[in-house]
Amino acid sequence: MIVYDLICDAGHRFEGWFGSSADYAGQRERGLVSCPHCGSGDVGKAPMAPAVPAKSNTRLETPPADRQQVSSQPMPPEVQQALAKLAEAQAKALKQSTWVGDKFAEVSRKMHYGEADEKPIHGQASLEEAKGLIEEGIPVAPLPFPVAPPDKLN
Repeated sequence: MIVYDLICDAGHRFEGWFGSSADYAGQRERGLVSCPHCGSGDVGKAPMAPAVPAKSNTRLETPPADRQQVSSQPMPPEVQQALAKLAEAQAKALKQSTWVGDKFAEVSRKMHYGEADEKPIHGQASLEEAKGLIEEGIPVAPLPFPVAPPDKLN
């Protein structure tokens, strides 16, 4: 995955995640890249500073100036309501789903290839496992909120 800082002709900045630089170029040529703020299709790459990691034996005492601070302002009621509805929908879906733990990729493949009965499942997969499933055409999606394994619940 590659992350680009993008900017539209109205000056709105936002992030875009793409499989490769060629993937970004192809999506842009087909008109699939647009500003989430105003909908403009006139979008280009914004100037970006390269990410240079700190040495592993150093410690940052103060956060970098470019790190975004978490707001201390209360969340708007509309956002609270939307998150509550999303959490409720996820909880309802999980009640009808089976926890498969770290066997998620394995079980997904078996169901996709007809080696096991299809049923709703949820579990854990590494980024590499998830990419592999997607590349094979196996439909998967991340859950919006973290899920604790059943044996870790109170």
